[in-house]
Amino acid sequence: MIGKITTAIAVTACVAGAQLATPSAASAARLKVHVDAVKSGGMLANKFAFCMPAAKGHTTGGPNINPSISWSKGPRGTQSYAIILYDTDSPAEQREKMNKEGETLTAAVKRKIFYHWVLVDIRARTRSIKEGAASHARVLHGKPATPAPAGGVNGLNDYTTATAANPAMKGNYYGYDGPCPPWNDENLHHYHFSVYALSVKTLHLPKDFDAAAAKEAMKGKILAEGDLVTVYTQNPAKGAKVGK
Repeated sequence: MIGKITTAIAVTACVAGAQLATPSAASAARLKVHVDAVKSGGMLANKFAFCMPAAKGHTTGGPNINPSISWSKGPRGTQSYAIILYDTDSPAEQREKMNKEGETLTAAVKRKIFYHWVLVDIRARTRSIKEGAASHARVLHGKPATPAPAGGVNGLNDYTTATAANPAMKGNYYGYDGPCPPWNDENLHHYHFSVYALSVKTLHLPKDFDAAAAKEAMKGKILAEGDLVTVYTQNPAKGAKVGK
C-alpha cells in the first residue's frame, strides 16, 4: 500500500507551486543561514525527505524529519523571522512522464517552484529551529497548523494542492514536508532554505495562508535575508542512495 501511495504523491507532489520566487528587498542586509548535516550545495539526507529511493518500486515514504536550521542575528529593529523552503526544479510541463517506467524528465523540461515549508512570526530572540521540531514524521492528509516551533505560525505548503485529487493523501499540509522529486528526473532538485528578518512581530496572516500570502505580507518589512541551497534526488543516476 505504501508503494502505491508513495508513487501517487511522487507523481503529484512536484507539479504544484507558485511561479514567483520569494520576496526580496534590494536594500536588505544579509543573514548567514546554516542547515546542520549539509553544506551549501550538498545533498540532503534521506531522513529529511517525504519520499526516498527504494530498491523496489523506485520510491517509498521517507522519515520526513526537518533538519536543524540556524541563522545570524538580524539587524536593529528585527521583531520576528520567517522561514520559507522551496524547490526550484519542480516540473512545469510533461507531468504525464513523472515516475513513469520508460520515460525520463530531461533537463530541458520547464521548471517551477514548489513550496515545502512556510513558517512566520518566529520570535525575535530565536535563532534556530531544532531537527524534528517542525516535523518528525510523514503524516498522511497533512499535519495540523499547531503547534509550531519558536512561537511561529505554520502556513500551508504545496502538498496541499499537490494531493488534492488523491483521496489517500489529500488534506491541509501545514509546516514542513520534505523533498519528493520524481525518480526519473534528470535534474537535481535545488532546495532553498530562506530566512527573513522582519520589522514586525506578526504578519497578521489569516488561517490557512500559503507561501504566496506570506510573501505578499512580507513586502516592505524585510530588514535582512539569507538562504542556503541544498539538493536532493531520487534518481540513482544522479546520486540517489537507497534508504535502509
